[in-house]
Amino acid sequence: MGMVLKTPPLTEIRINVPGAFRGLFYTRRYKVFWGGRGAAKSWSIARYLIYRAILKYERIGCFRELQASIRDSVHRLLSDQIHLLGLDADFKITEGSIRCLVTGSEFLFKGLRHNYQEIKSTEGITIAWVEEGQMVSNASWDVLIPTIRAQDSEIIISFNPIEESDPTYQRFVLNSPKRAIVEKVGWQDNPHFTQTQNAERLHMLRTDPDGYDHVWEGGFMRIQGSIVFAGKWEVYTGDLDPVTESKTRFHHGLDFGFAKDPTAMVRCYTVGEAPIEDLFIDQEAYAVGCEIDHTPKLLDGEMPNCGGVPSARKWPIKADSARPETISYLRRQGFNVSPAEKWTGCEEDGIAHLKAFRRIYIHQRCKHVQQEFRLYAYKVDRVTDEVLPMLVDKHNHCIDALRYSLDGYIQQRGGLSVWKKLARG
Repeated sequence: MGMVLKTPPLTEIRINVPGAFRGLFYTRRYKVFWGGRGAAKSWSIARYLIYRAILKYERIGCFRELQASIRDSVHRLLSDQIHLLGLDADFKITEGSIRCLVTGSEFLFKGLRHNYQEIKSTEGITIAWVEEGQMVSNASWDVLIPTIRAQDSEIIISFNPIEESDPTYQRFVLNSPKRAIVEKVGWQDNPHFTQTQNAERLHMLRTDPDGYDHVWEGGFMRIQGSIVFAGKWEVYTGDLDPVTESKTRFHHGLDFGFAKDPTAMVRCYTVGEAPIEDLFIDQEAYAVGCEIDHTPKLLDGEMPNCGGVPSARKWPIKADSARPETISYLRRQGFNVSPAEKWTGCEEDGIAHLKAFRRIYIHQRCKHVQQEFRLYAYKVDRVTDEVLPMLVDKHNHCIDALRYSLDGYIQQRGGLSVWKKLARG
């Protein structure tokens, strides 16, 4: 989107920012933009602040938790944007300051930590931009927020979260204050995302899928060892040729959703012989809040942007046994669906079975499967950071469907639950 502005000398300029940042131009106390690399967060906010500075007098404070020198600030970023907008004649830029010659607006650059008294005494700030907000402590927020007290003043925050416990994430995303705009933005929202950036993104997706979610998708940084499938999988492209496909044994699994949970189906197949066996996941269907009577369309690929599994009506499907009424409905619609067996410890046995594959390959079109493989994790002790032998019940709908698809095979691999059942016999 763009804003056209005529400055007092009647110079017309256009401030263009991606549409995901349109909230910058709304009147709000808090404007929060968080997410991964490549979203143009800093670039967009810098342009908005230049727009505000040349529109009327503003005193703009640019803050970060730690700032040892002006080089650690956004001074260079703002200077570059002023030049790109062709506004060099309208601003005076020195080594440590930026001032608008049209309105008198000024930019200040300060670190928060170790400068609490200086921050408290800073008067008249109308807009505060806090960059790298994931590093800001609760103590710094408690000092800064009441300092920004001018009428209609704004606090703009940009960050990529590290942990769910980050004070900034807790304060502004999980517990958003009133009069706040909170937007998660990513590389997908940046119309100027370059081919070079995309090549970097795809390279990291292939070589470090565990770190990819934090860097590019704005996910939390995970403690080493807590990700269930870390180092076990990779993304691939291409499809089976018709002859090979006609000879392949496919497995279909289905996990049912509820009001806020997704209904997810996956298709997979194996290559090789155990124990040297690879697993390929090549199709997915995924929709949040899918009604029962819409499920056939989802599986058939007739719901926009939800994927689909073309072979769903040809092969047996193993589904969550907790939903017998849905299984019955789908059978009446022509799907060969039956419940997957469950037992105490079946989830752990299923994960052990999946990890026993030499390698797991996920097709590039299966975006939700990839996301779950990046995020599915063991619990971590909050005090000691020790990884616990307990699975977090999140990011597992496609993975549950995958386990169901291999119903029977998982039991045949053995495992504690199988031996318990044999003992009962």
